[in-house]
Amino acid sequence: MRSRRSLRTEDGQATVELVAAIPALLLAALISLQLLAAGYALTLADGAAEAGALALAEGGSAAEAAREALPGWAADDVKVSVSGEEVSVRLRPPSPFASIADHLAVTSSASARSAK
Repeated sequence: MRSRRSLRTEDGQATVELVAAIPALLLAALISLQLLAAGYALTLADGAAEAGALALAEGGSAAEAAREALPGWAADDVKVSVSGEEVSVRLRPPSPFASIADHLAVTSSASARSAK
């Protein structure tokens, strides 16, 4: 009889544990996706800086070339700066939270010498 009573008191324990674990699983998924977005933003910033440096070496507009190398969603989240022969691109990754995106912003630079 005792074994049946102890089993009855544990009814629903797995359900309670699952419900308690769901917020932790969602948080882990959100953090993972945010870090993936930051890595993707770094890859995009690298390509944009290189495109800007190549345009600068050819005598074109580095800022325009860097912006054109980025996808549409990045238009409002990018800052391109040109200093001499160096092009720097700062890109905020997409995020549901603006303050997190600000902390995870990535910067990439590329240099090119003109063919003169």
